[in-house]
Amino acid sequence: MRPFTDEHGRAWVAGATEEDTPRHHGRWYLVLHPADAEAPRLDLPEVRWQSLGEAERTLATMSLFDIRRRLAGAQRRAGAPAPGGEGVPWVGHKIKAS
Repeated sequence: MRPFTDEHGRAWVAGATEEDTPRHHGRWYLVLHPADAEAPRLDLPEVRWQSLGEAERTLATMSLFDIRRRLAGAQRRAGAPAPGGEGVPWVGHKIKAS
């Protein structure tokens, strides 16, 4: 799991969960949730890994920009726009490293 903050300073966690499926590859996928609660959980099944170890290595090296971009996309798909932002939240904003 990787803790991070969104562009408004709220704490989130990026992690991976295993899909219950008989296939042997791509069973693990990206999930995001607020750091203080397991819900709402935003699933991103388009980001997949072969194993938990691969997911952890990828999350450890993923840029803050990319994690925030994926969070914003997941929020839009879920119908929950990023608070304080309309449209595409990463356009025109400078992302500060935490």
